[in-house]
Amino acid sequence: MTASIAFVFPGQGSQAVGMLGELAATEPLIEEVFAEASAALGYDLWRLCQEGPVEQLNQTDKTQPAILTASVALWRLWSARSDVRPAYVAGHSLGEYSALVAAGSLQLADAVRLVARRGALMQQAVPAGTGAMAAILGLENADVEAACAEAAQGEVVSAVNYNAPGQVVIAGAAAAVERAIEACKERGARRAMQLPVSVPSHCELMRPAAEQFAAEVSKVGLKEPQIPLVQNVTAAAVTDLAGLEQNLLAQLYSPVRWVESMVWLSGQGVNSFVECGPGRVLGGLNKRCVKGATNHALDTPDALAATLAALN
Repeated sequence: MTASIAFVFPGQGSQAVGMLGELAATEPLIEEVFAEASAALGYDLWRLCQEGPVEQLNQTDKTQPAILTASVALWRLWSARSDVRPAYVAGHSLGEYSALVAAGSLQLADAVRLVARRGALMQQAVPAGTGAMAAILGLENADVEAACAEAAQGEVVSAVNYNAPGQVVIAGAAAAVERAIEACKERGARRAMQLPVSVPSHCELMRPAAEQFAAEVSKVGLKEPQIPLVQNVTAAAVTDLAGLEQNLLAQLYSPVRWVESMVWLSGQGVNSFVECGPGRVLGGLNKRCVKGATNHALDTPDALAATLAALN
């Protein structure tokens, strides 16, 4: 393992119709991994990712296995092309499950079925249209938290993703989120905008989903991660299996502490982050979380070649 490198795995929002298509044209391994996931799910996941329709790909129970499989495909491709292994892995929200597969804690087939069920339970917990999420830019964490407390008025609304300095996502009941958006604007937010999602992730409204999800997690037989895994709930490396499982459940209704997680990794000597999944969302965040760190990607032929050249 290379002490200065961490692999980070993206969550929902990084999906796109056609993702990894250019890479798959020259790397058969990509479609092989999707075939493995499709067999576990019972439908053609690669076709959905390449052809859409985008509305179906963006359904939570389809998005989650799609991003996880794309991320695992890139991990396996990297593992086949390079002997370099990260000192740590971490995933943003859903990405934590991709990280678990990479760390040897979960099998791919179990993971895609697990996250499909996770997505379905999340959607069931809050009927479409009754929950919302919004991105708040240009405010301190404390100001966002105060705006949420003011806007709640007996409903749920809270800060749920601490993504980068000055970038926080809030979630909760739709009306409360609208009030919080206005309260954030009054406090001087540079931007405060609702996000196009169907589920208010990581807030208290997701607790019923976590209670139902507990039985699913206990059935898959998680193993000790072979690479230290930094979890969203604690912003530190997990130390035991019981804690790992408990944190996966708590993650559904607890904030994603991404800034703290990246700062913790920096404190362990990590100065290179490899985004192992579709898109470049985490690279953009990490530039702001850890100044001076290098960020790499794997999701196109050029990006893969550049990262192999830089890290091998």
